Amino acid sequence: NKCCKDFNRSIPWLSRNYTLVSEFILLGFTDHPELQILLFVVFLTIYVVTLMGNFGIILIIRLEVRLHTPMYFFLSHLSFIDICYSSSITPKLLVDIISEAKGISFSACAVQMYLFVNLVVAESYLLAVMAYDRYVAICNPLLYTVAMSRKLCKQLVAVSYMCGMVCALVHTCSAFRLVFCGPNVIHHFYCDISPVLAISCSDNSINKMLLFIFATFEETSTIVIILMSYIFIIISVSRIRTNEGKYKAFSTCASHFTAITIFHATILLIYCQPNASHSLERDRIVSVFYTIVIPMLNPLIYSLRNKEVKGAFKRLVPLR
Repeated sequence: NKCCKDFNRSIPWLSRNYTLVSEFILLGFTDHPELQILLFVVFLTIYVVTLMGNFGIILIIRLEVRLHTPMYFFLSHLSFIDICYSSSITPKLLVDIISEAKGISFSACAVQMYLFVNLVVAESYLLAVMAYDRYVAICNPLLYTVAMSRKLCKQLVAVSYMCGMVCALVHTCSAFRLVFCGPNVIHHFYCDISPVLAISCSDNSINKMLLFIFATFEETSTIVIILMSYIFIIISVSRIRTNEGKYKAFSTCASHFTAITIFHATILLIYCQPNASHSLERDRIVSVFYTIVIPMLNPLIYSLRNKEVKGAFKRLVPLR
């Protein structure tokens, strides 16, 4: 089997009894050849829109002085994360759709898993930070610039990235310390944690427990921050006497609330459930939303529902 060879780096006693995997085969998104061209066009279009939309958001925020505020500082990092984690998966998926060889090396699979977990966890915490930012802006508007200083904003973003790095390091190192002796077919279109663990021929119960604990802690902590922020926001807005004032306050949160609802709903559906409830087939379909679709939707959500972004775009790109 050209996909397998004696893995000399493995434990000596194990290499005498097993042929260890040095390459994986990604099953892909569909087994129907007649859908390949259609899926390629659809995913390529989504990826191009994702890159253009997120790069556009970053460029507008960088060029428009009026958008140099904490809210848009966080939004620019959200766009950067969306570009990176979409790019860690979509290009490989596009190649696999139109090619017969769907292999990915052992090391490339580990890198893809690390990047994906890192960026998804970072985005989760960054969305929580953005909820806290909206809380400060609405509940303490007079102290907003003081409370959300440039230094604090950088520290909050750094913490989000650091949480992603630590979580990704734990999951990737623990997953690729396992023994893979075949079969080498991953029932997914990228190297996600659960599908990789499923083809290991050694005990992966600790890995599954780590995945459940880390995912549950991450979701619980970020959702608590988001819910507490929005509870205080609702209380504060309810005290505003005019309907116009209430609408203006809620409109600044609408885009963010839409983004976090879509993102966390898919994460909870896949990762925060007991092992017995996992379905790789279902996870593969749901994963399309938060790996490919959500990075495209975020710039659309924040631009179409945000008057400041639309105004900045019109000033930078006059339409005649």
